[in-house]
Amino acid sequence: MNRYKIFGKCGFFYPLLLVFILGVFNCGHDVNAQDRPNILWISHEDLSPIYGCYGDSLARTPAIDQLAERSIRFNKAFSNAPICAPARSTLITGMYAISLGSQHLRSETPVPESMKILPEVMRESGYYTSNNVKTDYNFSHEGRWDESSSTAHWRNRPEGKPFFSVFNFMITHEGPTNALRKSDTESLTAFTDPDRVRLPPYLPDSPKMREIWAHMYDLLAVFDRGVARLLSQLEEDGLLEETIIFVFSDHGHGLPGHKRWLNNAGLQVPFVLHVPEKYQHLVSHIRGAETDIKVGFVDFAPTVISLAGAKVPEMMEGKPFLGQEAVEKEYVFGYRDRADDCYEVSRSVYDGRYLYIRHFMPQLPYYQNALIFNKGGSYEEINRIRDRGQLPDAAQRMFAAKEVELLYDLENDPMEQTNLIDRPEFAGLIQKLTGELDEWMIRNRDTGLITEGIMMQEARTKNSSVYEVARSYSKEEFEKILEAAKMVGKVSGLEELEPYFKAGDAAQRFWSLIALDAYEGTIEPVMPELKELMQDEVPAVAIKAAEVMVKRGNDPLAFTVLENMLKLPDEVQVLQAAISVRQLGEKAAPLLPVIQNEIFPKYAGDIWGRYKSWSYPMFIGMALDQTQIICGIGIDTHK
Repeated sequence: MNRYKIFGKCGFFYPLLLVFILGVFNCGHDVNAQDRPNILWISHEDLSPIYGCYGDSLARTPAIDQLAERSIRFNKAFSNAPICAPARSTLITGMYAISLGSQHLRSETPVPESMKILPEVMRESGYYTSNNVKTDYNFSHEGRWDESSSTAHWRNRPEGKPFFSVFNFMITHEGPTNALRKSDTESLTAFTDPDRVRLPPYLPDSPKMREIWAHMYDLLAVFDRGVARLLSQLEEDGLLEETIIFVFSDHGHGLPGHKRWLNNAGLQVPFVLHVPEKYQHLVSHIRGAETDIKVGFVDFAPTVISLAGAKVPEMMEGKPFLGQEAVEKEYVFGYRDRADDCYEVSRSVYDGRYLYIRHFMPQLPYYQNALIFNKGGSYEEINRIRDRGQLPDAAQRMFAAKEVELLYDLENDPMEQTNLIDRPEFAGLIQKLTGELDEWMIRNRDTGLITEGIMMQEARTKNSSVYEVARSYSKEEFEKILEAAKMVGKVSGLEELEPYFKAGDAAQRFWSLIALDAYEGTIEPVMPELKELMQDEVPAVAIKAAEVMVKRGNDPLAFTVLENMLKLPDEVQVLQAAISVRQLGEKAAPLLPVIQNEIFPKYAGDIWGRYKSWSYPMFIGMALDQTQIICGIGIDTHK
């Protein structure tokens, strides 16, 4: 099926004619590099579309709004992931993070040696590339930029070179939003009145929550001043009319129900695009000051490359939405996987009105009993009100098991409160959207189906990238894994799982255990299979089997398995084991001595005064800390 509508209609003849004309006008010389547009990305963290130009009356964004008056506002722009690292991986590679295996929050994913990310392609086409300063791609950025530092700037480029420059502002991150530090907004003279804010139904309406929500707008005002500074610098340099400018956020608000949630509130972002007069031909297919063209982060890199007149690498999976090769996509896809020490596999597809979401681990609530959800700010406030039994129903749902499938009509239900999945009149639409999602997952060899432990183990064993590992699976093999994963939350009888328990493929065995974990009936009939799977040669399978056994059975061997897995040298496998131990709750008590005396010390360090690094050791430590807290041990964790 043709998924794309081609904007440009010039065939083979017209590009040849254009080349001939350019050659005549340039008298046989190469086109000057400065004839190509400079491209500036001004990105920021953790905010949904609340700029003033989007109609938000609380926003104080004069710089962005004035830019928007002579620019294009995108009404349907989306991060493909509702949390930073996979979102940024997608942005910079032009590839779905689930294809690369970079969809988990902070990992060290081996990527193909042949993969060239956006700044590399731009450098090869003659651009100076600078990044100030965040990367967070889940793979190494070393050597991929001309400069990536806190002082990186287009002003550092050689004379005469066009530039691609990125400036990322962290002031709107969930940290400052929840911290309520006066120092973060000391440059402001006006502040948002908490009494004027309108909270979504899934957040409790309390003075503290209103203060946090209002502070979020004040941080946006600080960011707007940063935008003003950069625009002034462009003007000082005489480059404002030579530069295409992108202003956007990396995903939705840094608050519960948004960041980390695979829904529209977590995925939709503001995006203002400024194209100077001399480059208006590159956006001639967009009429007016706003557009409903659907774009995802996976499309940003191919678009920038297209604007620069360079060739988009075949490996990139996004599509240009500007320039001569622009296409309009019918669907935008989303994904949520491990964030911090909370496992999740959820996927979404959006057609411009309806958002379909599939949860492959529905037994796990979004709001898990994990350290990340027990910190201060909005999380502390939600927990306080929950303890008093005063949470509204919409907020209570965040703590419950998730529905396996959801369908939202975002036109009539923008707050995503009414699930239409069981409405008979939507059966045809649901079938179409599920079919599109399934086909996309298989086509891109969604590594979330292989699961983190298995994909990383295979990559190391084969000395390969996760991307290449996933593509070593045939289409038919991936279809079988997806078939197993889609059984989660749908099992009517345990006999349905028998073939998957004994499957030769480890990912199928893993998903059979996830389905067993989600099964609400007795699992006594399959205890022999569960005991056998605890001895599986693949750690990811053995860990999950042991977790289910502790929860639902009484074999003491399960604790031995988990203890052994916590002692493995492979941090990825240890992380899964630590997460499984945390999910045991108070039943994890027999493991406390080994956690305290042997395991945690290996991952302790100076990060937040507790952990060895920002990657796997942090999340292992967080899971083990929360396990001890649940079991009644006082832990002085970060604030």
